[in-house]
Amino acid sequence: MNGLSEITFSPITDTGREAIVDLFNYYIEHSFAAYPEQKVPYEFFSHFLKTCRNYPSVVARLPDGTVAGFGLLRAHNPMPAFFHTAEITYFIRPDLTGKGLGSKMLARLEDEGKQQGITTILASISSLNEASIRFHAGHGFTECGRFKGIGRKKGIVFDTVWMQKFI
Repeated sequence: MNGLSEITFSPITDTGREAIVDLFNYYIEHSFAAYPEQKVPYEFFSHFLKTCRNYPSVVARLPDGTVAGFGLLRAHNPMPAFFHTAEITYFIRPDLTGKGLGSKMLARLEDEGKQQGITTILASISSLNEASIRFHAGHGFTECGRFKGIGRKKGIVFDTVWMQKFI
C-alpha cells in the first residue's frame, strides 16, 4: 500500500458504521480473529460504541474516506481496581495487513490510553490466529495466560491466548 502516511485517524463514530461492521463480518466468516460464528447485523455497531465509551478508539481511513481498519480499547473489568487495565481489539482490511497500519493504530491507542491513565493493555487472541500472536509479541506483548480448549468455532476447538503489555 502506497500512501500509508496519507491515512487519517479519528475516533469511532456512526460515520462508517456499515464499513466497520462489514470488516468485522469478514473476519467472522474467514478467520478465528473474531469469535462470533455468524455475521452480525449493522445494529451490532452500537455494541462497539458502547464498549469503547470512555476509552480510546480509532478508525483508519484511506485518502478517499474508505475505512481501512478500526480499533478500540475497552474495560477489562468494570471494577475500579481494574480501571488502569484495558483490552484491545482491532481489525484491518485483509489487503492492508502487514504494511504498518496495525503498528500505527496500536501506537495511537497506547498513547491515548496512557493519557487516560491506562498502564496495562491485554489482548485475547485465538490460538489459531498465529499472525496476531506474532504481531503482538513483536510489539512488546508477552503471553500471560492461556485457556486451553475453551473456544469453539465452526466445530474447531481452540485456546484463548492472553497477551499483556505494560505501557
